[in-house]
Amino acid sequence: MKHRKMGDRWTVNNPGGRYRVIVTKELPGERWLQILIAAHCKVDVCSSTAILGAGEIESAIGKRCDGVIGQLTEDWNGTLFRSLKSAGCKVYSNYAVGFNNVDVGAATKYGIPVGNTPGVLTQTTAEMAVALTLAAARRVVEADAFMRAGKYEGWLPKLFLGKLLSRKILGVIGTGRIGTAYAKIMVEAFKMSLIYYDIQKNRELENYITMYGEFLRTQGEEQVTCQFANSIEEVLSRADVVSLHPVLNKTTHHLINSARLGLMKKEAILINASRGPVIDETALVHHCKNNPEFRVGLDVYEDEPEMKRGLKGLRNAVIVPHIASATSWTREGMAVLAASNIAAILRGFPVWHDPQNISTFLGADPPRAAPSIVNARELKIPIYNP
Repeated sequence: MKHRKMGDRWTVNNPGGRYRVIVTKELPGERWLQILIAAHCKVDVCSSTAILGAGEIESAIGKRCDGVIGQLTEDWNGTLFRSLKSAGCKVYSNYAVGFNNVDVGAATKYGIPVGNTPGVLTQTTAEMAVALTLAAARRVVEADAFMRAGKYEGWLPKLFLGKLLSRKILGVIGTGRIGTAYAKIMVEAFKMSLIYYDIQKNRELENYITMYGEFLRTQGEEQVTCQFANSIEEVLSRADVVSLHPVLNKTTHHLINSARLGLMKKEAILINASRGPVIDETALVHHCKNNPEFRVGLDVYEDEPEMKRGLKGLRNAVIVPHIASATSWTREGMAVLAASNIAAILRGFPVWHDPQNISTFLGADPPRAAPSIVNARELKIPIYNP
């Protein structure tokens, strides 16, 4: 049951619900809404595609709000969490695996659990990083525009020469779940040897690639190798392709700057499907202009949704609008996890014991638990033991 309120910007679902939950953007699928309605929630959904400012969000919170599903494009700061506390809010969930847009400390101060949506983005995001790599290496976007402009007059020996990936050196910075998945795909598909950097060694990834190398040897092929680098600089200077997968914090802001770009091979490929601010975008534009054989694939941007001056005019850059997680399965799964966080906390359920293994929440009989609450320990929320 639905009706409109606040002009045409908000839709109310299940208006007789016991709890009031606001959702700051329309989410894909229907199951997430069914989960909230089954938890006796009245669900107010913003139908606008514009990014909501703090004032609009505070207005939507009003005097009573029991839960919120917010977006990574919104700044959930201490002021908003104070407003949520005053409105009686019991839980906030970010519609994202990351939560650098959320002041978790402020939420904890006001006793508000903060949920996120891990697990369902891993393979989808890794596959997008692969797509960006291929598009950049083989100049797919340039060639597509060339065809659409009616410029193709026949096959030529030097038309859109790209870069071979097979048996080249792959560099990965940040080997969490997504970085690991990307590395496995690239190593297996193109028999690339891996050099990676992280704050600690990824033994699982190293063992995987070692075993794959052994398999290649049994097939009479040259083995691939895996090396843990002592520094980011070592990865940048040696790799033919570098893909960025770090978390975003003070230490990784502008991780890739002018000096580090200067260490990379002149014909290298740089991929970023993590967070925009890990690259100094102004420095990147300058580097791409001065090195036309250098190629870059970007899904995220430093001042999103804006791009730094000059980026959109670069022929050696593939740019897409933050769609790394944009498959129906993933985005619907994220909605289910976010709604499950809200419903579970409102019902007084505990928190799932393993937020990196949440596939059970996407099945027909999900646990009576919140999939992932990042400040559960600080708020002393019980842990679910199956």
